[in-house]
Amino acid sequence: AAAAPRPGRDGEFRGRLDALKVGQEAFEVEPAGGRAGSQAGFDEAPTRRWVPPSTGGTAEPNDRPYGDMFFQGYGTNPFVDTEDDPLSTFAVDVDTASYELARGYLRRGHLPPADAVRVEEFVNSFDYGDPPPRRRDFAVVAEGAPSPFAATARTYLVRFALKGREVAASHRRPAVLTFVVDVSGSMNRENRLGLVKRSLGLLVDELDAGDAVGLVVYGSRGQVLLAPTGDYERVLAAIDRLRPGGSTNAEEGLALGYETARRHFRDGAINRVILCSDGVANVGATGPDTILRRIAEEAAAGIELTAVGFGMGNYNDVLMEQLADRGDGNYAYVDDVETARRVFVENLTGTLQTIAADAKVQVEFDPGQVQSYRLLGYENRDVADRDFRNDAVDAGEIGAGHQVTALYEVKLREGAPQRGDLATLRLRYRSRESGRIVEDAAGLGRQDLARSWSEAPRGLRVAAVVAEFAERLRGSYWARGTSLRELAAAARDVGRLGPWDSRLAELTELIEIAARLEGGGPAAEPDDRFER
Repeated sequence: AAAAPRPGRDGEFRGRLDALKVGQEAFEVEPAGGRAGSQAGFDEAPTRRWVPPSTGGTAEPNDRPYGDMFFQGYGTNPFVDTEDDPLSTFAVDVDTASYELARGYLRRGHLPPADAVRVEEFVNSFDYGDPPPRRRDFAVVAEGAPSPFAATARTYLVRFALKGREVAASHRRPAVLTFVVDVSGSMNRENRLGLVKRSLGLLVDELDAGDAVGLVVYGSRGQVLLAPTGDYERVLAAIDRLRPGGSTNAEEGLALGYETARRHFRDGAINRVILCSDGVANVGATGPDTILRRIAEEAAAGIELTAVGFGMGNYNDVLMEQLADRGDGNYAYVDDVETARRVFVENLTGTLQTIAADAKVQVEFDPGQVQSYRLLGYENRDVADRDFRNDAVDAGEIGAGHQVTALYEVKLREGAPQRGDLATLRLRYRSRESGRIVEDAAGLGRQDLARSWSEAPRGLRVAAVVAEFAERLRGSYWARGTSLRELAAAARDVGRLGPWDSRLAELTELIEIAARLEGGGPAAEPDDRFER
């Protein structure tokens, strides 16, 4: 397996999004014989092949276009025979923007474009109640049960989860933050800038005396409004005075932001740029390629990036995701104050303080127990098996208290022993605290599998509903047999197993909206929370 080329980083073909000039590797699973024979919006059984990148202005599946939304499709992982390749290797991802974007589409009465849906970002948007570690950086959960969505009894859903070490707010390292805010004319739409100002205000209110905040803005030109300071009254006043106008020189704005962060770099502190933008970059000397190279260099020097997207319509998801990836950071999308509070208040320590850098996961399946497997999501996070222990390969970052969940569909081998390990998960990362490379392992045994879906742990059942919802939204061949109405009922059933929290209620609401839209009906009453 180590020598075989895999989709994603290891592919020899490179797609290019001409509208952005961003070099990307793009593979997709394509139906055998093309898409002409697909039914009801679903792909045929996939095979691997190269596909050219997506373009902007994607039309929604219900023929109600939402202009100039730029997304990139990465295909759908197929089943892999363990006799061909027992190893599944990927970089971790704690981004959540795809779920938040899809929620925005649905609440506005649109089905999201298939390319907007990244399964892992849906799954990692939810808290599964996994316990944090006591002494180590991570606790590992490995569990499984017969899949309620599969046609055969030998197909199981397996959940691997990493829960990061929690850091109390009082023990968080001091932070030097540089806000880089897009104040171009496009930020006047839907009062995007107004939501940015409220969001940053929430963040500033959570900071301590040892922290500092600087403010850089860009429209037609970049400008440093405030060098990093602990005078939060000045910071809030400067944020409040922001007004939109001009074109979008993201290159100059980010360059000034990183220059400011570098000048005020503090050893032993969190040094982070927080970008707030709709991702549109229509002015600049050389285009986003230069921005991405610069950000990667700054990340290597210890300045990380959080990319926060705002706005629906004229929004560039591709660029925002790549900025966060190159900047060793995370990517979130904010469309209401509640989401801003979750990112900048409830999860602030995890957003700011990284505990693991270049984190990679490799799952090794036992061919004697497992016939084939399929990883749900992480298509654009693929790492060559041979590079798992290559620490020069860029991977993902995990913040304090963050969780990472990966779901696999696993087909057990007929006549396999009823005892023994099915798989071994290995996690490799660089500790931010010690700077050392750490590798941990955990096994999944037959004894970790529930006998029936009704006996499955609640966390697995919630994650399964979330992942299947994402698979349905992106038209996955593997989800073609599940109806959205059945999925909504499954979400309600999970709610009866424990506390009916607001996130699970929201998920059920979104599935029901999608079911109505897919059937040609209205989304129900318009949601006026997004009309500011």
